[in-house]
Amino acid sequence: MNNDGQTPAQTSSPGAKQAKRTRAVKKPAKKEKGKAGVSLAKFPRHAVDKVLRIPKALLEQNAGKDCTDREASEFVGVGFGGAIKVEISSAIKYGFLSRPSPGRVAVTDLARKAIRPHQPEDELNAIRQAVMNAPDFGKVYKHYRGENLPDRTFFENALTDNFGVPKEKTSEFIQLFTASLEAAKLIEKAGDKTRLIDASKDASTIEDSDANASHIRKLSRDVQIGAGDSCFIMMPFASPIGDYYSKIYEPAIRKAGLRPVRADSEIFGAGKIMDQIWSGINSAKVLVAELTKRNPNVFYELGLAHALKKPVVLVSSNEEDVPFDLKHIRVIYYDVTDPFWGSKLLDKVAENILSALKNPEEAVFARAVESK
Repeated sequence: MNNDGQTPAQTSSPGAKQAKRTRAVKKPAKKEKGKAGVSLAKFPRHAVDKVLRIPKALLEQNAGKDCTDREASEFVGVGFGGAIKVEISSAIKYGFLSRPSPGRVAVTDLARKAIRPHQPEDELNAIRQAVMNAPDFGKVYKHYRGENLPDRTFFENALTDNFGVPKEKTSEFIQLFTASLEAAKLIEKAGDKTRLIDASKDASTIEDSDANASHIRKLSRDVQIGAGDSCFIMMPFASPIGDYYSKIYEPAIRKAGLRPVRADSEIFGAGKIMDQIWSGINSAKVLVAELTKRNPNVFYELGLAHALKKPVVLVSSNEEDVPFDLKHIRVIYYDVTDPFWGSKLLDKVAENILSALKNPEEAVFARAVESK
């Protein structure tokens, strides 16, 4: 009798064999590993500006025609080995090279645009598009665009937990990711923080509107939102910021699939117990706080939200308006001098609402979490 309590005859029967095969199919798939059990990384292994030499060589020495990988290495003037193969792989991931057939590479239109621009902005736009194309790089940029990157430890944890970057590859990822964003002019220093510039186009265009809608739908699949779930908005009532409610925040909340709620503007002035505010905050699934100008009423409401351990999406047009002890939480920064700031902010708020529901640890006050 074996460990399953079956005799040898039973284990060798067709039914037993079929059961064993069924059990084997139900086993969870193992994470893909490379040599020595190291997890494979999907992101390019070169910064974006370091992989243009192959397509450039093909344009200059092969009239832009496709060729074998070995021929490509000869055009570049290096030996055909592991290094050039990895470089070809990186160029493909950025979209600068394609595979017309196995073992052959071809220059893409995106590479032509970067190497031989026809307009002043062509090269930069091509580099930026390449970063968006790159596995993992594009996802991480879209997630944090318009925000400061988290501190190193938090960023590394987020890369592994939320984006699937192998833990042993996070340092390499950060180095290549930031170098690529620098080449694409999508990153800037904001004091002691590193901020990702939101370079998305006007969301009112058909192309961008479809892409943003698709991205929102994808995020929505990862969270559960009920028909009556609400998002409470904490913001000043006076113009111009007060006007953002109907133009930006209300449609952003609806776009995320929630019901927008804002306290009546007379509540504070009446000197009453703020039952409406307490009820709105307490029943909200997630909240949004507009911190620009440091409105005292907003900070009062924010304190209540944090005491209730609610996830809050923070928004500000000014870094100085965000208190020091809140800067570890994700903050959306917007620039009203950008002609497309409104449409960008609308989409970003909708995305961060869904992200806060999926990963509440990114949007909950740390001390509130620690006190659980």
